[in-house]
Amino acid sequence: MSQQKEHDDGDTERWKERGVMLRVFVYVFATHLFAGFVWLLFHVGQHAPK
Repeated sequence: MSQQKEHDDGDTERWKERGVMLRVFVYVFATHLFAGFVWLLFHVGQHAPK
């Protein structure tokens, strides 16, 4: 029974680690997307007819 418990704990930890890595990837991707959008706004604003 204890081996099954240890196996379950390892799976749980692996899923937690995978979830954290996925969350980091999504946050980094979303941050870069937002920064690119802000950069685009400045770029378009700078080249707008005045």
